[in-house]
Formats: sequence, structure tokens, C-alpha cells
Amino acid sequence: MKPRSVLISSLVGCLVPLFALSACATATPTPAPSETESTPASSAFPATVETKFGAVTITAEPTRIVALGWGDAETVLALGGQPIAASDWLGFGGEGVGPWSAGLYQQAPQILGTLELSYEEIAALTPDLILDVRSSGDAERYERLKSIAPTIGVPDGGDAYLTSVEQQVEMISAALGKAEEGKALIENLNAAFTKAAADHPQWKETTITAATRTSEGWGAYITGSDRVTFLERLGFVQNPKIAELKPNEGALGFSVSLSSEQISLFDADLIVAFPIWIDTAEITEDAMWKQIPAVAAGHTVVIDGDLSAAYSVATVPGNLYALEHLVPLIEQALAK
Repeated sequence: MKPRSVLISSLVGCLVPLFALSACATATPTPAPSETESTPASSAFPATVETKFGAVTITAEPTRIVALGWGDAETVLALGGQPIAASDWLGFGGEGVGPWSAGLYQQAPQILGTLELSYEEIAALTPDLILDVRSSGDAERYERLKSIAPTIGVPDGGDAYLTSVEQQVEMISAALGKAEEGKALIENLNAAFTKAAADHPQWKETTITAATRTSEGWGAYITGSDRVTFLERLGFVQNPKIAELKPNEGALGFSVSLSSEQISLFDADLIVAFPIWIDTAEITEDAMWKQIPAVAAGHTVVIDGDLSAAYSVATVPGNLYALEHLVPLIEQALAK
């Protein structure tokens, strides 16, 4: 089947290839914070958020939020906010979010572009806050957005979509005047990862490769990227052969490209892979893929559909969904 990823298809077309619980299987999404348990948002302003481009001050509670960064809209929703417009990076259609965030919109947002933005369209929405927290970190993009409304860009070191889920939640919750709610989201996520890792002590120091294939070729994710971080939090360690490779250049340098002849470098104790805008069979039925020792031993998990999207979007609700559905598959693969 083909993953539902408009972002990934557009990235493939214009850039290098992207590489984007037994006990926790019953993990439930973080409940919406109770209004009675949190400080009134109005008392949280003015709020200042530090970014790569300097400090941004939000003077009053935002009501017209445009969420452009990867997963930014899901994070706003998880905090109880309501974007009026958002980018649908993973091509879900409809409201532009996965099933883990379904039903949280009170009114469907206007769906905007991802890599290619219409600044005129954004300006016409008269936003009072623009979020571009997990994005390329491109200065020209930021300056154009800032000219429309106060914009929260990437944190220091967050270029190339390397903003962590903790940074994303911290920055967005501060901008929305919901810092305590943000802390609760991260605490819930940390507890889920801690439990999953504790339930599988045998995974500690086990090597992992996070891999992908697009219509342009093969790739693997670098240390610091969301896909690798997810697996490291379960106790795994990055494949040292991949860690030695130089990341792709440019704004999307969170991956490395490999030729078909190089994919033997994927070999590790476990490989987690997914297709980007191609059929899953183009991975699983590839002759050179089958020759990788880990693949031949069955120590691989190839994911697609909602699970691939949850693993890739790397928001708090996406990560919880991925923990619930991916961990059992890892258990099965490593039991072989």
C-alpha cells in the first residue's frame, strides 16, 4: 500500500530522499487538561519564547493560530487549542491529522501548503500567531512569516526538522499560555517510554537502523532525528555504520542517502523501515534488501499506513500511538 504522505512526495520530488508495548500497548492518549487545574491563559501573558531567530513575545492569548510546522497543529490540539489553518504534512486529508488526533477540532481548519507556502493566503487569514516550530529553519521563510504575524520558528539547533518533541511542546505551550499543560503532556510521554524500556531490558544497547525507501532510492536517519530518537528511548543504539556517514546537505539534512549497493550498511540487530510514496513491496521484495543478514534472520519491521505516519509525525499523541502498535512488532521480530 502507499503511505498517505503529501509532504514526503513533495520532498522526494524536489530534494534528496527522506528518511522523515507489551505493557504500553494499552497506553491511552493524554487527556485534555482540565481548565480548573491550570492557570488561566490570560495570566500567562505576555509570554516570551526563545527561538533560533531571537525572542518572540506574545502579548495576549492567541485566538487565530496558523500551524505550519511538522506536527505543530497536533501539538496545539493536544494542548486544547484550535488552529484556524494548518499544513497537512502527511497527506491525511480532511482535517489534516491522524486518527490519534481525530475529533479534537471544533471546526475544520483551512489546509495550507507545506514546503511551498502561499504567504498571501496566510496573510488573508489575519492570524495573531504563526507556528513554524518544526520546520527547515530557513531564514527567508521565517522573515516572510514574521511580516504577517508573530511567528514562533525553530529553536536553536532545530534546523532540518530536528526540533524535538519536548522543544515543540515547550515552545508551543508557552506561546499559548499553557505551560503547565505542556509539562503534563511530556510527563505522560516520558512515563510511556520509560515503562516500555523497563519492560524490555534486553533491548538496551541493541543496535538499530531506521531506514526508508523512496522513488529516488534508499536512505537512513541520523542520530538526532525523530525516528532514531524514538528507538533510542526504548534502549536501542544507533547503528555505528550509519552514524559514520555524512548527512545529506541542505534544509533536510536529517538523513543519509544510500545506493542499492550500499544498503548492506543497514545491517544491525534490528531494522525498522518504511516506504515513502511507493509500494511497501518495493522494500520487502527487493533482492538486495533480502540479502541483508538482519532481513534474512527476520529481524526487521517494515511499517506503513497509520503506524508509519504516527512514527514519523513524532508528536506526543503520534508517539503514544506508535508505542502501542510498533513495540509489539519489535518484540515479534527480535523473538525470531
